[in-house]
Amino acid sequence: MDTNPSPSDQPVPVNQLQPPATRVAEADLRASDADRERIAELLRDAYAEGRLSVEEHSERIEAAYTARTLGELAPLTRDLPSHPAAPAQAPRPAAVPLPPARDESANILAIFGGVDRKGRWRVGSHIRATAAFGGISLDLSDAVFESPEVLIEVSAFCGGVSIRVPENVTLVGSGVGIFGGFDVREQTAADPYAPVVRVKGVAVFGGCDAKARRGKKLKEWVRRQIGA
Repeated sequence: MDTNPSPSDQPVPVNQLQPPATRVAEADLRASDADRERIAELLRDAYAEGRLSVEEHSERIEAAYTARTLGELAPLTRDLPSHPAAPAQAPRPAAVPLPPARDESANILAIFGGVDRKGRWRVGSHIRATAAFGGISLDLSDAVFESPEVLIEVSAFCGGVSIRVPENVTLVGSGVGIFGGFDVREQTAADPYAPVVRVKGVAVFGGCDAKARRGKKLKEWVRRQIGA
């Protein structure tokens, strides 16, 4: 009597019962915050160069920040020059470190004199600018925004307040001019995550002028969340 098991009776190895592990396709890999920010920066540059309209830029920026995978990010820059198809493999050269931003008071006062604030300084959520027989020049072009929304309250009596903001932020507001002028040249940033600067107040025998500084773009800010 043959007691040897036939080949069909032999136990099948476990590794033959299980399907081989499949590698996740690159397009299905989860996107990181750095991947989303890199695509958003490319879209901002394309918009500045006139390659995208306001509507196209806004739609693509929103899609970039809500993308979950690399495959969802790739089409957003496919028709733009020099876009990375995947995360860069080679290390990027180290950026030249910027000088630290200055801490400045949220209350700016100019009486029979002038105050000029510019350069890299930290901008909080609330600034009060008071000018009496003097002038204030408030330049936010190179500032570091630490809040998604900034309120600037202006009080000018026989004096003036000049406000300049980067061209890629939203500027809104209005004020009262009594024997003077209060001019806020409103603009809406194409990037829905860009900071919002609101200007309000009063100018008596004086003036307030707020507008964008063309050619200056903000690069450091706290990004606003969708629905915030």
